[in-house]
Amino acid sequence: MAMQSPPGQSIRDFSTWQPVLRLLRAAKAGKAGVGPVRVAGRIGRGSWSLALPHRMPPPGRASQIEDMQEEMDAVRRVQTAMAAAGVDDVSFSATIEPDGAAVLRLLGPSPAVEPGIGTPHPGALVLVEGSLPEPWRRLPDPTPGAKPAPTADPELLERTLRERIPDAVGATEEEIAAAEARLGVRLPEELKVLYRVTRGRWEDWGDDYDTAVGVFDAVRCELSSVDDLYAAEASTRHWSWQFAAKEAVDTRPDDSVQGVVGSPGWIVFGENGGGDRLAVDLTPGPCGHTGQIVLIGHEESVGAELLADSLTDWVLDREAHPRRDRGEQPPLVAHVNHVSIRSVREAAHPGLEVLSVGVWDGAPFSLAPVIGLPRLRTLAAYAGTLADPREIGGLTGLEFLELGPEDWRVLLDAGAVPRSLSAAAITAYGDHDPLPVVAVANEILALWDRPQIIQTVLEGDLGPLV
Repeated sequence: MAMQSPPGQSIRDFSTWQPVLRLLRAAKAGKAGVGPVRVAGRIGRGSWSLALPHRMPPPGRASQIEDMQEEMDAVRRVQTAMAAAGVDDVSFSATIEPDGAAVLRLLGPSPAVEPGIGTPHPGALVLVEGSLPEPWRRLPDPTPGAKPAPTADPELLERTLRERIPDAVGATEEEIAAAEARLGVRLPEELKVLYRVTRGRWEDWGDDYDTAVGVFDAVRCELSSVDDLYAAEASTRHWSWQFAAKEAVDTRPDDSVQGVVGSPGWIVFGENGGGDRLAVDLTPGPCGHTGQIVLIGHEESVGAELLADSLTDWVLDREAHPRRDRGEQPPLVAHVNHVSIRSVREAAHPGLEVLSVGVWDGAPFSLAPVIGLPRLRTLAAYAGTLADPREIGGLTGLEFLELGPEDWRVLLDAGAVPRSLSAAAITAYGDHDPLPVVAVANEILALWDRPQIIQTVLEGDLGPLV
């Protein structure tokens, strides 16, 4: 059912925001003394982040919608107006005087800024339109010498499947050829055999769930139809700059599966019922087999897990060959903090791609040990961990940089922001006012002539605090 705004209700009407602001002011009552209070938050079409306490349910009862009905009603009022305006996400900051007079600032959106996650602060700033993090640009290496596993046995596979699902409707050669043409690859013989036995269409099962379950049991997954086969390329995995830039593609000589984000040779033919995808792998790792079965996890962004050396092995429930020990090698992604790597110097090596400096209770670090590293492309540093943020200007290969607002201020004032950046992020912690963060974000965006985060100012009266 489509949401409609009540007459006069708009995302830019103060009255639209009054219920949310009243709840936030009440939550801060008694914490801010007698002066004005500042509140902030973020509301999206399907989620929101507001600093509101939630009532605990009585002992023995789970939380109910009714326990937060007032909050949900207030948020829904804003979401309805957002839908009418075609807005997906809005952050806001407001100052509320003791007498109820309020100044509300709506922040953005900007086509150059990703939504913040669980915070009113802006997400990653996309400085180069259409740019992708390096792992999402990586294609699998060619595997010209790869062959099917010795256990691949199309005849045994077909015989087994026909015994398990004797009445299944198989795909024609024309339907299989159409799938190959659409995908731009030649399907392995085992996968063709599978679809010659059953083409996986619901109409062939009379839309009967029990019949479908019988097929799924026979092939050990929720089978996709021959018409729905697709390649799990990098674009099929969700990403945001702030997280994707901190990943790395790593395929070693003893790996069976390439550690890429996606591949035109990962042909998805089913799911496991938990959101993970099963694919036939046509671009295996150095120690893998063409046509091996891999699982593309929905909770991971890079790589896939080997399930079976062949589709025959998978259907017959045979285990894959043992995973090899990858051995000790310097990490491509290094975390420097008080519980991991203890210095930037220790993290530095020629293959380092991502340096993340986290919580640290010692002296701040110099970046001198990583200046000149050929592959360093991402730096993220917790506030106060860098001895001299201006050293970042020497990291000429960075494509992503994440700093606190104070370090960004130093970098901007020094004119030392690396021009190699494709994206950036400002990390603010706790109850940090989003307005100064937005001001810094707009300065960074201006360096690349990118669209600014626009502020819309609304004024109104919330009345006395009841």
